[in-house]
Order: sequence, then structure tokens, then C-alpha cells
Amino acid sequence: MTLLSENELKKMMSQTPPLMENLQDQNTQIQPNGIEMTLKEIRTIKGTGSVDFDNKQRVIPEGETLEFDSEGWINLPNGIYKVIFNEIVNMPKNIAAIAKPRSSLIRCGVSLETAVWDAGYRGRSESMLVVHNFSGFRLKKNARIMQMLFYTLDSEVIEGYTGQYQNENV
Repeated sequence: MTLLSENELKKMMSQTPPLMENLQDQNTQIQPNGIEMTLKEIRTIKGTGSVDFDNKQRVIPEGETLEFDSEGWINLPNGIYKVIFNEIVNMPKNIAAIAKPRSSLIRCGVSLETAVWDAGYRGRSESMLVVHNFSGFRLKKNARIMQMLFYTLDSEVIEGYTGQYQNENV
């Protein structure tokens, strides 16, 4: 596996479909080793979730969308939230990705929990934002909060991602 660099990411952004759609500013968001993703929406997580082996009894808790103030800010108390990104990811069958929070979040006492973006996935992804700081955290709509790192696979997958979250939030 090889981590894709800025030059390769820019090439993939000009393909059809592009690696990522709906960037706020490609020149700002494409970094030397990844692409930063921006905040579209924040939701609460309410209720009990469950996960089993074959997903027949999987339950994803509901939540409520939180509103930004008139200047685009939101004050988040200590707790967990679901975030939805502006960008739509189009993973080729020879690329997988992982993501990390921007270091500015960590320095504020905030983290992001993410999963793997499988080869062949397409969608507007979700992650869990955790405000560890007991004083809370202020966040502005469209803020760059996460950096996605793309890796080439040693070979292209045959089918690609076919799970429940294919084309989510699109």
C-alpha cells in the first residue's frame, strides 16, 4: 500500500467521478498527504444502538439535527455527536481510506472517531465527534475538521463496497 500524495490526489479530483465532490475550496482542502473534509451538519445520538454478526439485528440510534446560530456557529457541551460532511466521497476499486481529526480539534480537547472507507464506497460520510473538553467546544459550519488519507491497494477489488451505507446522505 502507498499513501497518495497531493499530486496524485489532484489528478484523481479531475477524473469522472472525482475522488471527492463538493469541496468548499480544493486549493485549501487538498493537503500534502490527504484531503480535509468540512462540516455540513451535527446531530445528537439518542437511544440504544446494537450490532450483531450478520447485521440482521443492527439498530442505529436516531438523533436530532442541531442548528447553527445566525453567524454559523454552534456551542457543543461535553458529549458525543454525529457529524455529516459536505463532501461526497467516490472511492475507486483500487483505493481505501482512513481519516484522522485535524490537530486543531485535538488541541481543543475534541476527537473524531472514524471507520475505514472501503474501495468502491460512495457517499456523504458520517463520523462521531467527541467533545472531551468539559468547557465545551465552538464549531462553525463548513469548518475543516478531518483529514482523509487515501491508500492504493495492491490490487483492485472485484466487487467493491456493497453495504447498507452505499450512497448514504447523497
